[in-house]
Order: sequence, then structure tokens, then C-alpha cells
Amino acid sequence: MFHISNSVIGFLNVLTLLISFPIIGTGLWLRAHAASVCEKFLLWPIIIIGLFLMVVALLGLFGSCCNVSCFLWIYLSVMFLMIVGLFCFTIFAIVVTNKGIGEAVSGKGYKEYKLADYTIWLQNRVGDFQTWGRIKSCLVDAGVCGEVQLLVFQQSDDFYMQGISSIQSGCCKPPSDCRYKQVNATYWTVSKSDNPNSNDIDCKTWSNEQNRLCFDCNSCKAGVLANIKMQWRKLAIFNVGLLVFLIVIYSIGCCAFRNSCKDNQYLRYRGYN
Repeated sequence: MFHISNSVIGFLNVLTLLISFPIIGTGLWLRAHAASVCEKFLLWPIIIIGLFLMVVALLGLFGSCCNVSCFLWIYLSVMFLMIVGLFCFTIFAIVVTNKGIGEAVSGKGYKEYKLADYTIWLQNRVGDFQTWGRIKSCLVDAGVCGEVQLLVFQQSDDFYMQGISSIQSGCCKPPSDCRYKQVNATYWTVSKSDNPNSNDIDCKTWSNEQNRLCFDCNSCKAGVLANIKMQWRKLAIFNVGLLVFLIVIYSIGCCAFRNSCKDNQYLRYRGYN
């Protein structure tokens, strides 16, 4: 029997299936041509998402178009778990990014960030040696301090008046409290009469070596967390819209499942008679 709900679910799953192919293909191609281990690691989620969409789309497509109730039941179960998981992640993202506000530096176009201002969960994530090692490798490979190095001004402070990202603020220069003197975009010195702040461990961690800079500083970790906070907040807003969409699809899928069960019961009844 023809049912609108089955047709809508079938159409949406055909669309999802078509979308999953380029996602998987793009992920595999980029991974094969990745320039570093970091890039390869970051591409795995793209491939996994593409495979997941393909499997879910096939379940929904066969279930709705072929009236296979068991496939539709699995499809709806996966959709339900997806909705619950997405809802929990959205709430979690809002809670763990609720803290952490950068402090504006007087006369500069950027903010500085303190690791202690963020939630314990986020601090523990970047505090893990292996985890931070991977993040630091990605930051170095991405050349996050490249803009600071390439832009040259008559006065080095001119760059910072333009505004820099939270990661550049934390990783590409020493904290302002250290009282370092700026020679150029990424080279800093300290005079004998103006010793660095001994209470801040970042002052001793800073190095003028371009592959070290302040990548091991707490300020760098805080800058990364500030960027994560901004991205997760945007993701939370997107997830709210996605949740509404998934709930609508789930409701239509429930109608399709109910229709499939009725059709199967009707066919069994006719078969007995």
C-alpha cells in the first residue's frame, strides 16, 4: 500500500545515502594525501560519520520502501539513540564551556586567557601529556604562529593592535605579566633590571625557538580551550536545530513503522483466508 510517511522517509534516506558517498570519498582521499599524522588523525571522524550515515540510510531505505518492519525498527532505534546522544552532548557542551572569559590587555587588540578559569574537565583534557602532545603537534603543523612571523610592521606592537586569535595570544607570545620586551613579531628578550615574573611558570617555559615558543605554556592550553569553547557554543546552537529536524524525521519514521506493521498484518490476514 502507498503511504506518504513511507515515501518521505524513503526520499530522505536516498538523499542521505547520496550525501554519505562524497563524505566517505573525500575523507579517504584527504587521508591518503595528508601531509602529517595530525591531519590523518583529524580526518577519521569524517570517514566514520560518512559510514554511519550510509548504514542508517540503507536501513531506513529498505525498511520504508520494502515494508521490512525489522529494518524500520532498527532504523528508529538508531535514530532514538542518536537523538538522546545529541541532546546529552549539547547539554554537556553548554555546561563544560560555561566558564572561561579572556582578560583584555590594555592598549592591545587581544585578550589573554588563564587555564584555571576553565572547568576541571577541560583542564584535565589538555593537562594529559599525550593528549596535549597531539594538540601541540597539530598547532605546530598548522603554523598557527605563521601570521605573526610573516607580518612585519615598523613597530611590532602594530600587529597586536590588529587583534589576534586566542590560540595565537596564548601560544605565540609570552604572557604580559612576564614583562618581556618585544624585539620583533616573535622574538622577546628580558633585561637584567626587569626580571620575569617568577610566580608564573609560563615565564620560564617561553622560548624564542620557533618550534617551541609558548606551546608548552598554560596560557597556550587556555587559548586552545577558549577556541574550543567558541566552537562548541556554535555547535550547540547547530545541534538544537538538528535535534528539531531529527525529532520530526523520527516522528515520520514512527508513522511509517506503524503503517508497515499494519500492512504486514493485513497481508498475513489475507494469506490465512
